[in-house]
Amino acid sequence: MSAIVQSPIASGAIARRLRVVVIDDSAQVRRMTAGLIGAEPDMEVVADGPGSLLAREGLRALAPDVITLSVETLKAWGPGVAERLLRLCPAPVVMVSPAAGHAAEAAVHASQSGALDPVALPGMRPASGATSRPVRIAEGIRSAAGARALRRAPAAEPARGSDTPPPRPGGAVGSETLIIIGASTGGTEAIRDVLEPLPADVPGIVIAQHMPEAFTGSFARRLDSVCRITVKQAEQGERILRGHAYIAPGHSHLRVRRSGTGYVAELSQDLPVNRHRPSVDVLFRSAASQAGRSAIGVILTGMGKDGAAGMREMKDAGAATIAQDEQTCVVFGMPKEAIARGGVDEVLPLGGIARAILFQVAARGGRHTRA
Repeated sequence: MSAIVQSPIASGAIARRLRVVVIDDSAQVRRMTAGLIGAEPDMEVVADGPGSLLAREGLRALAPDVITLSVETLKAWGPGVAERLLRLCPAPVVMVSPAAGHAAEAAVHASQSGALDPVALPGMRPASGATSRPVRIAEGIRSAAGARALRRAPAAEPARGSDTPPPRPGGAVGSETLIIIGASTGGTEAIRDVLEPLPADVPGIVIAQHMPEAFTGSFARRLDSVCRITVKQAEQGERILRGHAYIAPGHSHLRVRRSGTGYVAELSQDLPVNRHRPSVDVLFRSAASQAGRSAIGVILTGMGKDGAAGMREMKDAGAATIAQDEQTCVVFGMPKEAIARGGVDEVLPLGGIARAILFQVAARGGRHTRA
């Protein structure tokens, strides 16, 4: 019978590295994943094995910093295996695989149960112009090691000094308000927490979430199943409608372009920005130039700096800008950088962001419906 395979370097006198456990029912995929991780100077694979064994034997004793879990294993064992692992061992779980279909649906479900956002293993087809996938896996593990698990909190009314904010100076303005959201690590759950309370007639919402191509469609469908608004993956040239949210597909940048009194979505496979495609900066900058003070920008949990420069451009163009606070972020990197660059009007806990969006919608003349 198979058993946990411990790395021979796990007990060696090597400087402290991130301890990673690799879970996959395929021995071939385990070897591939372990090889990619082992090539990084700051991490090591301390054990690998199939999901069924690692869920029963010695996982806590290994004291991993991060567990990688293949979505193919999720497909075989069901999304509940991620929840069992989270109960068994407090280490963050990162899902890895080039899978789609049912496995992608399971990965998105697991991410909203506490596992972190999925990253991709290298496949046979190169990603033209994209950052190499092995680097993305390493970044996902580093991000997970610094992440923290957060429980959902009830929505809280954000503090403010008056019922109506002062008008924003300067900038272009369209006839329709536009809500723009950017997120990365931890964003799948954070975006759900923002969208779920919003009323069905809220202004159009456009979202860039760092996520591999195989998962964005499943992510949009899952959000659509729990929200009052319609959530879908964005398509080239489609009009951005009230009561709809549009998720950037994992293969393309998403921009907004003004068309008459409203906006349309534009996709492109231009080179990655800040090592990401879709990039939050690309979306935010388009909102700054096309919507100006008609826009409401929100930056949520995520590692790195993507979106910080674009959010400053949005604020300078007259948009209202909101950042998630450190206490409710899984990773505070992106909001922290946006705050440091002076691009943020309000820093709020996750539970207060939906109400803050509706407050800003009312201030811009949109229909105000309470969350």
